[in-house]
Amino acid sequence: RSGPAYLMENSTEYIALLITFLASFGVAVAMMMVHVLAGPKNPTTIKSQTFECGQKPLALPRGNFSVKFYLIAMLFILFDVEVVWFFPWAVTLRSLGWVGIVEMFSFVAVLALGFAYAWKKGAMEWAK
Repeated sequence: RSGPAYLMENSTEYIALLITFLASFGVAVAMMMVHVLAGPKNPTTIKSQTFECGQKPLALPRGNFSVKFYLIAMLFILFDVEVVWFFPWAVTLRSLGWVGIVEMFSFVAVLALGFAYAWKKGAMEWAK
């Protein structure tokens, strides 16, 4: 099957996907614009002070704040989202055959290389 009719038949799915992405992007931009245009703008010195559960801060923060927590959280999300691809692969494995198995093992190999690289660079170390 080829030709313009086949292209038009398959492109409607992609057009619907493109419209969905454009609509979600438009909603996000509209929300940001409404916030910028309609949000209150009256900064005061009280509003800019540090707030800790209604109490005065006990002490000023010492030194730089470690970003290790955020790095580990981002790595967790990255590898967690990558693992989500296992479910559709497992559902369609019978129809994919050996090609699907080889492709998934190559995907897992790239994922393992990224994990090994992050581990070697010390991204998983909480304290040195």
